[in-house]
Amino acid sequence: MSKKNLDSRVEKLKSNKKRKKLLFILVPIIVFLTATSAYAYTVMNKAENAITNSYEDDGRDKSELREKEVDPTEDHVSILFIGVDDSEHRSENGGSSSLSDALILATLNKDLNSVKLLSIPRDSYVYIPEVDKFDKITHAHSFGGPKATIETVENFLEVPVDYYVKLDFHAFIDVIDALNGVTINVPYELYEMDSNDTKNAIHLLPGEQLLNGEEALALARTRKLDNDIERGKRQQDIIKAIMDKSLSASSILKYDEIIQAVGDNMSTNMNFDQMKGFISYGTSGSLDIETLNLKGSDLWTDRYYYQIDEQDLEQKKQSLQEHLDLNVSKEMTSLKVNPNS
Repeated sequence: MSKKNLDSRVEKLKSNKKRKKLLFILVPIIVFLTATSAYAYTVMNKAENAITNSYEDDGRDKSELREKEVDPTEDHVSILFIGVDDSEHRSENGGSSSLSDALILATLNKDLNSVKLLSIPRDSYVYIPEVDKFDKITHAHSFGGPKATIETVENFLEVPVDYYVKLDFHAFIDVIDALNGVTINVPYELYEMDSNDTKNAIHLLPGEQLLNGEEALALARTRKLDNDIERGKRQQDIIKAIMDKSLSASSILKYDEIIQAVGDNMSTNMNFDQMKGFISYGTSGSLDIETLNLKGSDLWTDRYYYQIDEQDLEQKKQSLQEHLDLNVSKEMTSLKVNPNS
């Protein structure tokens, strides 16, 4: 796409579409605010306001899989990113909340200065404690919001979820546009709807290229030519591209605009002091980011599900537990397990 057409599309989106928000990159933004310039002071205050306004108590003092509350300045911690796509409404279940279209559990190890990102396929067939039955993991949010999703993920992976970040899945449109796009490898030619659900509005050709927000969203959403696992990998790639671009020196002066884009359409149980506890991950040398995906197979019963491979699941559990330096066996008595298992 030419720069002229890209600029035209960006301006059109800004003029006729409610601005969407993002938190995935707030942590790397804050990392760069350790300077004592007047600009850094101004942006820090805006970041604090954005996070304060987005705070939402999840009803827990700590995870049931923790002996004590964690401190991100000292402990290895986990963050569950819950992406909600408002185009997929609660009508499928009659629930009070929309479905979670993307679930990514991030574990952060301070000693190794590393992050593991595990994508959980939305159709995964799991036990949902909130309703005491097996169902697609995407439905947990419709049954009980972030808290039900957190409990389901903890039960499924036997790993504590210390913090969560919930955002509209369209959210990164504004942030990617504020960054003047991100470079992503498009695996194949695709036609996809845009954020207004206009059919075939986005047309991408294969190859590495600069994508604007709408194009990146289309790539993150599509699974017409492959499956949910490959879509999860693409979402991970886009998150990493956003982080890399936001951490580049060329993006420093964009932080004011990016934080403005974050706005109101996110919620998190992290306060600003806890968020600042992640600064060391960006100032302690190279940050190692590893992406993980769950193997499985198609399952047809009353509807389509994704049946997780048990052996692979156990390996991923162990990897995450070791990354958090956990002794999970001590905590399992408090975990809500399937009573029929």
